[in-house]
Amino acid sequence: MATIQESPNSASAPSPAPVRGKINYLTALKEAIDEEMGLNPDLLCMGEDIGLLGGAFGVTDGMAAKYGTHRVYDMPISEAAIVGVACGACLNGKSVMVEMQFIDFISCGFDQIVNMTATYHYRTAGEVSIPMVIRGPAGGYGGGALYHSQMNEAWFAHSPGLKVVCPSTPSDAKGLLKSALRDKNPVLFYEIKELYRRKDIEEFVPVGENSLVPLGKARIAQEGTDLTIVTYGQNVYHCLEAAKILQNEGFSAEVIDIRSLVPLDEETILTSLAKTNRLLCVNEAPMTCGFAGEILARMAEKAFHLLDAPPGRITRLDTPVPWVKPLELFVLPSVAKIAEAALRTVRF
Repeated sequence: MATIQESPNSASAPSPAPVRGKINYLTALKEAIDEEMGLNPDLLCMGEDIGLLGGAFGVTDGMAAKYGTHRVYDMPISEAAIVGVACGACLNGKSVMVEMQFIDFISCGFDQIVNMTATYHYRTAGEVSIPMVIRGPAGGYGGGALYHSQMNEAWFAHSPGLKVVCPSTPSDAKGLLKSALRDKNPVLFYEIKELYRRKDIEEFVPVGENSLVPLGKARIAQEGTDLTIVTYGQNVYHCLEAAKILQNEGFSAEVIDIRSLVPLDEETILTSLAKTNRLLCVNEAPMTCGFAGEILARMAEKAFHLLDAPPGRITRLDTPVPWVKPLELFVLPSVAKIAEAALRTVRF
């Protein structure tokens, strides 16, 4: 079976890059697209309202004026058509960034993504690549209700031929998006809209070539010795807050932000488990067939001998996300739920 090509940047260790003032998550994404559009004249952008209006959240604001409407396309309200046209452009030598106005609506383009785009590399025995990034705002906690709060990343992690990425920091948002835009095969890029303009996570982000972050490499958000908490996206911050509660109880939690679901950095998780011997996984998507369960399964297979307690997971309940705030918070992972499960695990 033909293997998926890895990002060409994953093997290099870039030297420190110049930095400037702190920026937010959204600005980091915008910089990544702008830099890559400038470097790659064959890179196109397609989506609903991404040209004239600059996208629903402003990620592509100014791109059409700077690079022209022949490279930044406002598309009809048809996700299937957008992905299909993008796939055809890739087959004709272009690279394409596709924006989903909300990641919830990606289901309307599901066939074009999983049956067409994801399979070309395999169907052609590695001769054809589809350099496409499909990105968009995802996640709950913002009162968006069931059609504007989804985390459906497990659908695509289950589809061979696709890489799946979900950054939690401005630096990773920029660096991972740049790597994704250079990858020779399709990448699903989940952006957490509640992090777009969050001021307390603004940071100094590298500029230029050395801002790249390789796909498939996890980040240790906090080191610890008593428990490994594995997560991604907005839940990284919930887990870090829960780790403070554990610290007050005399326990030290290591928080791993996997960043890439596919490919998954199993080595970093295994190394952590060899130290802590306890595991908790957290994801915002529903429990059944969610990615937290995939991590638990892999670690049970490969690291059962390291575990001193049953591994656990905290996820959304198996229900759509309600609009009413108390109900939304009831079904989603929270700091309190994570801390309770973590204390139960370390005290087993």
